[in-house]
Amino acid sequence: MRFASLGSGSQGNALIVDVGETKVMVDCGFSVRTATQRLARLGTAPDELAAILVTHEHGDHVGGVFAFARRHQLPVYLTHGTHAAAARGLTALPQCRLIDGYTPFAIGGLEVTPFPVPHDAREPVQYAFGDGNRRLGLLTDTGSITPHIVDILGACDALMLECNHDQDLLAASRYPASLKRRIGGRFGHLENGQAATLLRQIETGRLQHLVAAHLSQENNRPELAVRALAAAVGCSEDWIGVAEQEGGFDWRQVS
Repeated sequence: MRFASLGSGSQGNALIVDVGETKVMVDCGFSVRTATQRLARLGTAPDELAAILVTHEHGDHVGGVFAFARRHQLPVYLTHGTHAAAARGLTALPQCRLIDGYTPFAIGGLEVTPFPVPHDAREPVQYAFGDGNRRLGLLTDTGSITPHIVDILGACDALMLECNHDQDLLAASRYPASLKRRIGGRFGHLENGQAATLLRQIETGRLQHLVAAHLSQENNRPELAVRALAAAVGCSEDWIGVAEQEGGFDWRQVS
């Protein structure tokens, strides 16, 4: 199993998960052209993908999904609520396969476990992925941690974890008070300390990769996110990865 990011943040998100015979994209918040260019940077062509999985309907995650899927004839997996919200007003849709947020399913050789998260969207989910031996967890766009999230991410070999903001930087930012409350609320986004708290609740001994994701460009700093995660798992700071907005990150192998 391996995974790579086309970009992570408020300007667009997309993750690629590859288990050899099956390769999927999670979200696509980029134009068809940009997504194709960033795939090429990873040595991947759109026709190698088996499907697109969607987490929720916000534009930085779903903005390019339907156009990309139509262009390359890919099925789109998403919850009923996300479909209703994201597809509103659209007439030309690709093949959509509606999923339940608690029910695992398979795409080729990839085991997919969706799980609901507290976020201000219609029916948002995140995903854990397996190949029968190894497990990758993805958690972004959640304002708080639930026991179910802890249970799902309890023993991963790789984890991509939201560190959206630093609490003090958000409080001192130029954002209006209503937006600060939204971001920092229980249906908003994880801050560095919350991400670290999650790590202290799960088994991290198997982790081969830990990547900080969805960092705010205004209300966080990579070094702050890295410091929080490294302290939580007791590792050196240079072991923690960061998913960048422009570059994402290159392939990471889960052996």
